[in-house]
Amino acid sequence: MRVVAITACPTGIAHTYMAADALIKEAPKLGVTIKVETQGAMGIENQLSSRDIAQADIILIVSDIKIAKFDRFTGRRTIHIPIEDVLLNVKKVLLAYCRN
Repeated sequence: MRVVAITACPTGIAHTYMAADALIKEAPKLGVTIKVETQGAMGIENQLSSRDIAQADIILIVSDIKIAKFDRFTGRRTIHIPIEDVLLNVKKVLLAYCRN
């Protein structure tokens, strides 16, 4: 399964990057290919390309705030997840939404 994700938190510092790291580390263990864009204090980093989005089976929005450029995902299967859920149990989140 191919997944793209965006992580963002209100301050755009710690939780944004902690959630991204957790997803990147756990996904391969479950056979999930993932690319993560962060929207933090430094702006958009590792921006998803239109190809990344088109090839994704699912888009995970891991955020409690509005993300920038959300319209890129119109018509795509998009799941919104509180950032705390990923920080507390990333494996559970990936198993719930990213089963092959």
